[in-house]
Amino acid sequence: MTGITPEKFDEIFLQLKPVYKEWNEQRLARPKRKRKIGGGRPFDLGLEDRLLMLLIYYRTYMTHVLLGFLFRIDDSNVGRNINPLQPLLAKIFRIPERKVEITEDEMIALFFDGTEQPINRPKRGQRKWYSGKKKRHTIKHQVVVARKRKNPGRSRKRQKRKVRIAAVSKSFTGKTHDKKMYEQTRTVSPSQIPKKGDTGYLGTALEIPWKKPKGRELTQCQKRSNRRFSSERVTVEHGIGKMKIWRMASERFRNRLHTHTVMFKNVAGLHNLMFA
Repeated sequence: MTGITPEKFDEIFLQLKPVYKEWNEQRLARPKRKRKIGGGRPFDLGLEDRLLMLLIYYRTYMTHVLLGFLFRIDDSNVGRNINPLQPLLAKIFRIPERKVEITEDEMIALFFDGTEQPINRPKRGQRKWYSGKKKRHTIKHQVVVARKRKNPGRSRKRQKRKVRIAAVSKSFTGKTHDKKMYEQTRTVSPSQIPKKGDTGYLGTALEIPWKKPKGRELTQCQKRSNRRFSSERVTVEHGIGKMKIWRMASERFRNRLHTHTVMFKNVAGLHNLMFA
C-alpha cells in the first residue's frame, strides 16, 4: 500500500518527527496568528497515521473520499492532514534541482532524460501544455540518474545495478523540448564525470548516440557503438520506470500543477530509499 517496507517507514517517521515539531512550533507562534498557542481544532489523526495516509496516497493515488473512508475522517479533511507533510518530506529527501552530488561508487556516468505525466486539460494556455509526443496535455521534468559500480565479489548474473535519482528539475510545460529543459535547468555536476543523454539532447554538451544522417545509413561501427550506448543509457529508463511504481508519478495528475514538483521529488526520494 505504500511501496516501502515497515522498516523504511519507521526510518522516515523518526526523521519526520523533529522536522514536524519545529514546523508546528513556528506555525503556532507566527506573528499574525490570532489564537493562543494550543487553540484551534486538533488533528483527528496522529503524525504516524498522517504519514501513512500520505504514502498510501502516493502509492495508489486513490481519491480523498476513499482515503477518508479508510482512516475514518471526512474526505474534506484529508488534504488538511497530508498537505503540510509534503514539503517536510522534501526537506528530508533533499532531491536537488540543479546541483548534482555523487559518491565514489557513482563515478561511472550521469544519465539525463525527460519524463512527462498526463494532466487535466487546462482552461488557459492549452497549447503550451500540449505534448506532440504524447498527443495530450502533460507536465515534464528532467531527471538525472546516477548508477553505482558493480560489486566485484558477486557474479555478473546475481548482482543488480543500483540506480539513484540524483536530481529532479523544476516542472516544465508539455510543449518544452528536452534540450530546452536542459539549457534552462543549467545542471551543475562534477566536470570529470561523463554525462549522457538521448538524441533529444543534440546540440548540448551531453554525449549522445550516433544519429542516422539524412539519406544515408549508419556504419556497422556506429551501430555497435549505439548498442553499447543504449545498454548503458537504459539505466535512466529503469530509474524513471521504478519511480512510476508510485502511481502519483504515472497516472493523470489531478492536483494543482504548482504542487507537482514537490510531489515528484518526494516520489524520487522514496525510490532512492528503496532501490538506491
